[in-house]
Amino acid sequence: MDTQAIAIEQPTVPPQAILLQIGFGAMMTQALGVAARLGIADYLKDGPKSVAELAAATSSHETALYRVLRSLAGAGVFRESSPRVFENTPVSELLRSDIPNTMRSGAIFTAEPWHFDVWANMPDSVKTGEAVWKQTHGTEVFDWFAENADAAEIFNKTMTEMSAGAAPAVVEAYDFSGIETLADIAGGHGFLLSQILKANPEIDGILFDTVEVIEGADALLQNEGVADRVEKITGDFFKEVPTADAYIMKHIIHDWEDEKAITILKSIHAAMKGDGKVLLVETVVPEGNEPHMSKMIDLEMLTSTGGMERTEEEYRDLFANAAFRLKRIVPTRSPFSIIEAVKS
Repeated sequence: MDTQAIAIEQPTVPPQAILLQIGFGAMMTQALGVAARLGIADYLKDGPKSVAELAAATSSHETALYRVLRSLAGAGVFRESSPRVFENTPVSELLRSDIPNTMRSGAIFTAEPWHFDVWANMPDSVKTGEAVWKQTHGTEVFDWFAENADAAEIFNKTMTEMSAGAAPAVVEAYDFSGIETLADIAGGHGFLLSQILKANPEIDGILFDTVEVIEGADALLQNEGVADRVEKITGDFFKEVPTADAYIMKHIIHDWEDEKAITILKSIHAAMKGDGKVLLVETVVPEGNEPHMSKMIDLEMLTSTGGMERTEEEYRDLFANAAFRLKRIVPTRSPFSIIEAVKS
């Protein structure tokens, strides 16, 4: 017998199939949103169930629900373990509402009609280079959320999910020792700040955000046991931020085009005590054709906020324009990195 290794030619995906898969991606986004809204993963947490049971539990049309779940199972979301019977997979487990690392709200957010409508206007963003949220809804994105409570709740839960996923990786990857006071700028309800403080008992924290957001932070800070170490301050980061010797911002700078991002960084520079540091928790866009989540998020920024995901060189230039120097980029086990800068 010939003992030489036999090369097995792997089938290639036809270009037509690749284009169709991308073109129909919106259908999968909606299918995922349907499953998330109906709570299918929650119904399957204790084991497989038939489509008939799932349809009865969710007041859905049995055959229509089957067709949605069958499509999702083809992408690894759920598994049809026997005819018309489904169970969770490691992917669909993330749609459960009762687990710490749930992504259910994010799946709902991407499929919401008010969000989908903005994507539909992407051609205008490409022509003008500007966000199309106002064109779609009549007002800018964050003003719109302030006026639409139900949508804002979905958005805020999505942001909390992202914090829950990123915070452990940030705490694990970065050495916060030596910091006396850490200010979390636009820190929401303070989940990331609370995890940093729990891991670094010598640090005091400042949670800075708008009045409406800060009002909802007490419960989380109390539950995480750090309320007595956090000073809550409200304000406008385009004008002024509180004094601290280190600042952290998670998924904030990417919301803004360069001019406004530089204004935020200049506010921090003016308030920073001594030779402090600023830490951005963001994705860093890799050069070339490497697939990366940052390139998808970048299209969200293009259409919704007018901001952008940035490469290492783009961050270097951004900091330089605010009198900072990019010192290093610390990767984490999440898709997000910690981008550290100091005064130049």
